[in-house]
Amino acid sequence: MTTNGGFQPVFCTIVPPHVLDKLAQHGDSALADPARRTLERDAYERTHRRLTTVLGAPAVAPPADAAADQPHRTIYDAGHQEELPGEKVREEGSEPGQDATVNRAYAGLGATFELYLEAYGRNSIDGEGLPLDATVHFGEGYDNAFWNGERMVFGDGDNEIFLDFTIPVDVIGHELTHGVTQYTANLTYFGQPGALNESLSDVFGSLIKQYSLGQSAAEADWLIGAGLLAPRVTGTALRSMKAPGTAYDDDVLGKDPQPATMDGFVKTGRDNGGVHINSGIPNHAFYLAATTLGGNAWERAGQIWYDVLTSGELPSQASFSDFAKLTVAAAKTRFQEGEELQAVLKAWEQVGVQTA
Repeated sequence: MTTNGGFQPVFCTIVPPHVLDKLAQHGDSALADPARRTLERDAYERTHRRLTTVLGAPAVAPPADAAADQPHRTIYDAGHQEELPGEKVREEGSEPGQDATVNRAYAGLGATFELYLEAYGRNSIDGEGLPLDATVHFGEGYDNAFWNGERMVFGDGDNEIFLDFTIPVDVIGHELTHGVTQYTANLTYFGQPGALNESLSDVFGSLIKQYSLGQSAAEADWLIGAGLLAPRVTGTALRSMKAPGTAYDDDVLGKDPQPATMDGFVKTGRDNGGVHINSGIPNHAFYLAATTLGGNAWERAGQIWYDVLTSGELPSQASFSDFAKLTVAAAKTRFQEGEELQAVLKAWEQVGVQTA
C-alpha cells in the first residue's frame, strides 16, 4: 500500500537519460551503440512499468517461515539476454559463488535491508518483509541499473564509460529506495516531486554505503556511483552531494549539470523535468545538515528525512519547499528546539529553499 493513493507508474534508472542521449550521439560506435541499446530497452521497460501499474503487478509475500529481522534475497542471472528474471543462481542463506557480480548484488541487497531495519525499524522496502529480488548480467553492454517496481536489474556496463553496476553499493541502495518511496510517499516522477524522489534515493543510497562501511558524515565521500565510471572517464562518480556539478567533466559525457542551490535550478522538459539534475539541490541540503550535525548521518539527519518520507504527510506532488517545511516539523517533533532543528533550517536556507 502507498500512503498517497495508488502506485505511480515510475521506472527509475541510475544513469540519467541525458547522459545516455549524449553517448548515443557520439561518433565512436563502441560508445554510441551500447547507449542506444540501453535507451531503447529503458523505453520498453518504462512502457512495461506503466502497463503493470494499470493491470496490476503480482503481489509477492515473504515465505511463511521468513524471520522479520532477516532479508529474503534471490539473485537471478539474465545471461546477457533481456528476459526477466533469468536463471536463479543464489538464494537467501546460500554461500558465495564464483561470480563476483552475483555476490555483490546479494551483499548490496543485504546492506540495504540492514540499514532500513537497524536504523529505522523497517522490515524490507515495503515494511512488511517484501522479498528482495535482483537480476544481474542483463543485456549486452547494458549501461544502466533500474528498479521496475518488482525487482532490481543490473547491467554489466560497456567497459568504455561504465563498469559493472553492482560495484557501488549506493547504486543498489538508491534503486531499492525508489521502492521505499513507492510504498510510502509515492512521489510523482516529474519536476520537483520527481527530483525529491531521486534525491531521497541518493540520500539513503549514500547512508547505506556509510552504514555498511561504518563511516561518519565527515569520513563519507558523499558521491553517488563512485567506482562505476571506467578509467577513460574524467570524473569520480555520477553525482556529488557535497559539491553538485563536480562529479564529472569529461570530453564524452560533458560536465555534470547538477545545481547546488535554487539559483541554478534547471527548467527543462527532458528527463521528466530534470529529475536527475535538480535533485542536486535537496541532495546538497541533506549533506549540509548531516555534516553540520556530525557523527553518523543516518542517526539524526537521516532519521528526520526518513520520518518525513514515511509520515503520510508528504504529498505525492510535493515541492522542495513542501518537503523542507516537513523536515523542520519533523526535527522539532523528534529533537525539539535543539541543534538538529537549527542545522535543518540553515541547510535549506543555504540552498535557497523556503521553510517559512
